Amino acid sequence: MAGAQVMSPSHLPSNRYPSAHMALVKVIPLGGAGEIGKNCTVVEQGDDLIVVDVGLAFPHEEHYGVDIVIPDFTYLLENKDRLKAIVLTHAHEDHVGALSFLLPQVSCPVYCTPFTAALVQSKLEERIHMKEVTIEVVQPGDTVNVGELSVEFVRVTHSIPETSAIAIRTVHGIVLFTADFKFDFTPVDGKLSNLARLAELGDEGVVIMLCDSTNIDRPGWGPSESRVTDGLRRVVKDATGRVLVTMFASNIHRMQQAIDVAIENGRKVAATGRRMETTIDIARRMGYLVVPEDCYIRLDDIGKYSASQLLILTTGSQGEPMAALSQMSRGEYGRLKIVEGDTIIYSARPIPGNEAVIWRTINRLFKLGAIVVTDADSPIHVSGHAYQEEIKMMVNLVRPFYFAPVHGEPRHQHISAKMAVTMGWPQHRVFRLANGDVLCIDAENAFVDEPVQSGEVLVDQHGNAAVSGEVLAERTALGHDGVVVVSMAIDTESGEFAARPEIEVRGFSGPDDAVLDALDDLGDVFTKIGPNDIRDTEKVEKAVTESVRRSISRHCQQRPVVVAVVLEV
Repeated sequence: MAGAQVMSPSHLPSNRYPSAHMALVKVIPLGGAGEIGKNCTVVEQGDDLIVVDVGLAFPHEEHYGVDIVIPDFTYLLENKDRLKAIVLTHAHEDHVGALSFLLPQVSCPVYCTPFTAALVQSKLEERIHMKEVTIEVVQPGDTVNVGELSVEFVRVTHSIPETSAIAIRTVHGIVLFTADFKFDFTPVDGKLSNLARLAELGDEGVVIMLCDSTNIDRPGWGPSESRVTDGLRRVVKDATGRVLVTMFASNIHRMQQAIDVAIENGRKVAATGRRMETTIDIARRMGYLVVPEDCYIRLDDIGKYSASQLLILTTGSQGEPMAALSQMSRGEYGRLKIVEGDTIIYSARPIPGNEAVIWRTINRLFKLGAIVVTDADSPIHVSGHAYQEEIKMMVNLVRPFYFAPVHGEPRHQHISAKMAVTMGWPQHRVFRLANGDVLCIDAENAFVDEPVQSGEVLVDQHGNAAVSGEVLAERTALGHDGVVVVSMAIDTESGEFAARPEIEVRGFSGPDDAVLDALDDLGDVFTKIGPNDIRDTEKVEKAVTESVRRSISRHCQQRPVVVAVVLEV
């Protein structure tokens, strides 16, 4: 490990506590381990339980009709009497987006920095009563006591202001979450990662570090966020029409650079997309975004200016169907239409799984006559996550006894684990955790115990209902093979069928004779059903559904959704 000195568990601060050798510290990821997004991790000691981040993930294409994906909170709800605090590293959706689903079911304070608190409160007000939520605002560098544990917020650079690494002091040493980070030495806001404090924590004794591994497969050092200014400047300077810049609505530093470039080129700035407009208002109010009054205009006023005088910030960089840019690409956004000569700058990296829908959006924009810039000689986007050499620097600063890569897919965890071994960590001190794993740390060693319930909850209708596996399977079947509806009438007095059943199909591409044969096969079902069973509509529906499904599958290997409708006459 290139000269780094790592303490053993028995040399960590547990000797300050009389019962340290009896205590057990548990680290339990409920999301964000083996995946990017849905970050949510439990740290517990005795009767004290802390949750670090409560994030969401975006659905994949096979998640028909699903809006967001959130962690399974069963373990937290089963232990809500021990839940002492929720701690937030920063305000990105994959770290805070599921708060509104958890907070109504638990009672504990939420600790976060001022900007994170402002964005979180804005989002929570849309769904829950804020009187029931306690948000405790802290500053980077603050330490708060939570039961027998303490939580310290350490500033790190990322693509959103006030991101904090979280140091939780336990009886066996510090459990350190790096959060999403990069070591940017020329950040847009001039606020550097607190390297000295990270090194001091390493001296104090970090028993385990849970490390951002998103960009572990990228060698070297990531470029500074400040480099994006030159990339944006070149594209905007050459544009003859309107310029639209799409990015994450929380990327305040990127917004500032786009605004500065707009001013340089004599352009007014407008914003579209509810989340973008809300974030800009909050950031301006808190002084994180500097926009001269004569530069920032309402979207409704863009008609007062020529195309070459406009730069518009917009949501939709990930192809979200209801985001402003996505609606523009389909010609469905009433406030703004894409016209020939528009230049659209994609200043964001696709979240894994979103690539296909993003490219479909881009292709539609090209068809409308726009010039779409997804890459440039100078960068129009840089990642907010550390590259490999930055992660090595974090490891050497902190010198954790145990190392666990998170915030990455299995391939990222694999590369991170190999890196740690090459730096001197033995295999048994490197943990590739999965969601639900219970990592137990005592005074002598660490081990993974029986997992707790974890997984994903699929949320539909703008977050109002969970989608079960059965419903998702039916949606998948509908998308692939359509639906077959079987209608029949039953005489409830005689217990006989009043008419021959009818079949109607929608979205089914199988041969006609498969449907006709399925109808004929129902005759065998009817002969087996007695008068009493015929009066039981549930039994009839079940028998008919199974018969039609089986018959169609036998004839053409398709599995449409089969719906039986029984009318009583």
